[in-house]
Amino acid sequence: MQTRSTDHPRKRGVWGTTLVLVAVTALLGGVPGAAGATPRAAAPPVPTLTWGPCADPGDGFECATAQVPLDYREPTGRTIPIAVTRHLAADPTHRTGVLLLHPGGPGNSGVDFARDSYDALPASLRDGFDVVGYDMRGVKRSGQIECWNDQEYAAAVDAARGVPGPGALQLAVRQGREVGAACKARSGDLLPFIGTASNAKDIDLLRQALGEQTLTFYGRSFGSYVGTVYAAQFPRRVRAMVLDGSYDPRHYADVPYAYDAGQFVALDAAVGRFLDWCSQNAATCGFGDGRARQAFEQLKRDLDADPVVTASGRPATGYTLAYRMMFNINSGKEIWPALGESLRAAQEHRTTWLLNPPSPGSFDFLNVNMAVECADRVYPSSQLLLGAMVGAESATTPLLGTPIGLGPPTYDHNHAPTCAQWPAERASRFEGSYRAAGSAPILVLGNTGDPDTPYQDAVALAGTLENGRLVTFAAEGHTAYNRSACVSALVNDYLATLALPARGTVCADEAPAVPLARRSANVGVDETRDVIPTLR
Repeated sequence: MQTRSTDHPRKRGVWGTTLVLVAVTALLGGVPGAAGATPRAAAPPVPTLTWGPCADPGDGFECATAQVPLDYREPTGRTIPIAVTRHLAADPTHRTGVLLLHPGGPGNSGVDFARDSYDALPASLRDGFDVVGYDMRGVKRSGQIECWNDQEYAAAVDAARGVPGPGALQLAVRQGREVGAACKARSGDLLPFIGTASNAKDIDLLRQALGEQTLTFYGRSFGSYVGTVYAAQFPRRVRAMVLDGSYDPRHYADVPYAYDAGQFVALDAAVGRFLDWCSQNAATCGFGDGRARQAFEQLKRDLDADPVVTASGRPATGYTLAYRMMFNINSGKEIWPALGESLRAAQEHRTTWLLNPPSPGSFDFLNVNMAVECADRVYPSSQLLLGAMVGAESATTPLLGTPIGLGPPTYDHNHAPTCAQWPAERASRFEGSYRAAGSAPILVLGNTGDPDTPYQDAVALAGTLENGRLVTFAAEGHTAYNRSACVSALVNDYLATLALPARGTVCADEAPAVPLARRSANVGVDETRDVIPTLR
């Protein structure tokens, strides 16, 4: 059932009174109060978009660069370039407007996301909309953020372990401080201005530059938070909006330890359900001989003691396994047999896609992922609380929570050691209401078994928005669009015609585990490439 209040504290029994303490500490001591009334600033100039061939043309897209304010407190001051791409509506006589596609991350390229996802869209959307994507500030063509360089990142992840030993928590805190200092040294001019409030303002300048009165928007994972903040700031500019794999925005931004705890629990639970399936389907899975959880824990220890040397010459340890599992578990049940096969290969000390160490492309993604989240989220600065919470999260989620939580600064779940010591101003963080009062209806998608953005987040977001409408996908995996024919039909109809699904709609057409003979294209998910899958 959807709730409609604006506050949605999640009831997670595993944390008990600890989360209450964290919430109170964060709300009272860690989050700046709303700014007082200030004089209205001058409007920033609307960018001029000069369209031309992309650097790698051939797919029908054209590219341009938008100049937007670096600091929206000085809207006519220094500007930065934002890379934009578009594919014009295939049927211009029936054109509806612009469909902006926003990837997850933060850190994935929106230009690549639009171009790579275009063919997966139905004809109704390709015919009726100009499909647009952009690289948000700090990403790839729009001024790549650098914190640690490739050598520093490689050294940290190669030394990490799947079963961290004594001193791991202290090392994580020290690395968090060091990577924050590196961000300030190498990207200090941009660092305060990469938060989502500014990103959403960039989107509205793009809307104006494209000549549109309103915007149609699809955002997945982190893109759902961007869409939420855009709607909060510009509610009357929303024609239609789909938020897929959604965040609970208030917990994410203002009570981050509680949010991280939920992510760790969801991730470990999803891996646990896969391993339990392996134990119950030993022949199909091919890993663990009916005791998959125990085999997984032993495999992490074995790889730590005797890493597999990869083609690049770098070691694959138990940490490498945990890191890859964190991303690939997002593909849902259909790749479970392939996961089992890859675990068996790792067990036999053979190279496999679950043992690919993070690459230089991964490091570009991870630098932005960390820096944007630290710009958006305020952790209490208490070192005592930092150690207590990171230690508790790791201890209660042993499958992946321990290596990821106590590992080097990488992805969403383990940003606390960096963000609690963040050295930059948060000038572009959003601090207002998330209700988006007066907006058009907004469609929120949530998966009941989502490992990355827990289902309760979608419930909370749908209730936070004044005009939120929740669609539930009863399934494993992260995000729902084009992973469910039921969900996709509802989304496509809504985006094209504004027809809303009935309240309480649940889609239950989850793809089953795919036999290895019909291996899914989702096998071996790379965290640096986000794409809407082709509906099967």
